Amino acid sequence: MSPTIVTHSGTFHADETLAVFLLRQTSQFKDAPVTRTRDEAVINAGSVVVDVGGTYEPSKHRYDHHQRGFEETFDDKHSIKLSSAGLVYKHFGREVIANILGWNLTDPRLELVYQKTYDDFIEGFDGVDNGVSQYPADLRPKYRDGTSISSRVAKLNPWWNQESSDAILLEVSLTGTEFTERVQYTALAWLPAREIVETGLANRHKVHPSGKIIAFDQFCPWKEHLHLLEQEHSIKDSDAPYTSFTLMTVPQSPESFVSRKALPDVWRGIRDQALSDLSGIPGCIFVHASGFIGGNSTREGALEMAVKALDM
Repeated sequence: MSPTIVTHSGTFHADETLAVFLLRQTSQFKDAPVTRTRDEAVINAGSVVVDVGGTYEPSKHRYDHHQRGFEETFDDKHSIKLSSAGLVYKHFGREVIANILGWNLTDPRLELVYQKTYDDFIEGFDGVDNGVSQYPADLRPKYRDGTSISSRVAKLNPWWNQESSDAILLEVSLTGTEFTERVQYTALAWLPAREIVETGLANRHKVHPSGKIIAFDQFCPWKEHLHLLEQEHSIKDSDAPYTSFTLMTVPQSPESFVSRKALPDVWRGIRDQALSDLSGIPGCIFVHASGFIGGNSTREGALEMAVKALDM
């Protein structure tokens, strides 16, 4: 008998539509038909059941999270309980990602993409469906944002005064498209940037004996990677206050606007030849008034600015 996917009827939500999409990308449940019901007999007969049924039993492919006593999280580093999307992703995510990217399950890059996709994408589904606020209870947002994926899925439900519908594949397509795009970005853009930053970090003592300047071979988003790699390799943040492709200061955290060591105050807000005369470095273009970034017409000049700034 062909496998079937069962989920609940009535109002649909982002988590079970993503769970269905993920299952339909696996070899076991590839393009399996979806039944929406609350009939226990139909639920019990399903090959795989998500977001309904009152039990979490992976060996039987039962993935509900509503029952009393359910406390499953993604791993011991995460505290938010899993929704049906998180449960299915935890058990099938590696296979789904490998299928989307055409990678082998033994590919060493797979685990990084699997973990990163949970943090950046899946955990949000878990938090929303389990009613976990992003902010402390005493903080109220100043405006509403109706463009989140959960909001968009909710809007695809029939209005209260329209006839109900059991159609779900449109919603599965919506959540599935965003998941696929996130996986592709993580694997094909985020991961190559990490490799560039890791190479720059490893070679920092070749750039300057102090190891305090990191040079990248090309531009890439680097802030998150640098902080993560410093933690992984137990590198103290004071070892690298500057990066040199364009001259940028390293922030105290990826989200921070406070630099570990801002560019010299005397250079800030000065441009072009006036800055070259002041610094004694040819080709200077500018240093931002806040001291977090500077520019030079050559890479060698940017490096010279970074070296000189270390001692100022």
